[in-house]
Amino acid sequence: MKSFVSIGSPLCLAVALFVFLGANAGYAAHSATARPAAGNQISFGPSHGTMVKTYKAFYDGHFDVYVNTDVSSKTQAKTFHINYAPVLAAAVPKSVSPEYFVIGRKAAGQRAIFGSEPPDPTYSPLWQEFLVKWKSGAKPVVLTSDNAVFNWAHKGKLTYTRTKVVINAPIIHVGK
Repeated sequence: MKSFVSIGSPLCLAVALFVFLGANAGYAAHSATARPAAGNQISFGPSHGTMVKTYKAFYDGHFDVYVNTDVSSKTQAKTFHINYAPVLAAAVPKSVSPEYFVIGRKAAGQRAIFGSEPPDPTYSPLWQEFLVKWKSGAKPVVLTSDNAVFNWAHKGKLTYTRTKVVINAPIIHVGK
């Protein structure tokens, strides 16, 4: 099931996600008021509520919760109703982490797989998409880490292919 959370600004996002992630409801709405800027601090202005879809992906055997906001693929932007941002593709390879998507045959319960998470120094909310495909005759299992992808590939049971697509999908909760 997809989840939703209410956001208005990055500061409001943090507050709303804290409230949302404390609950186990499928949908959450929370509108927080950002504190006014004092002295030399920046201000995001007044906040307002908006619903944003959240998803779960694997990282090292546990789930992380994330949102998709922008993608360098026009087709994916249209399909997933997110912003088309072709300039994201220019972030490769410096500012991206790998995200693995199993396509074709897959085990029940398979989700996307992150290659890093906060506070890892290699974490970036920008992900280069890799497509993972089980080879004919191999029995798919749920892959819960990039190490599992590498191990099964080394055994000759699956392949993974780097794409040119970069997606902005910040992890908003680790280990949910």
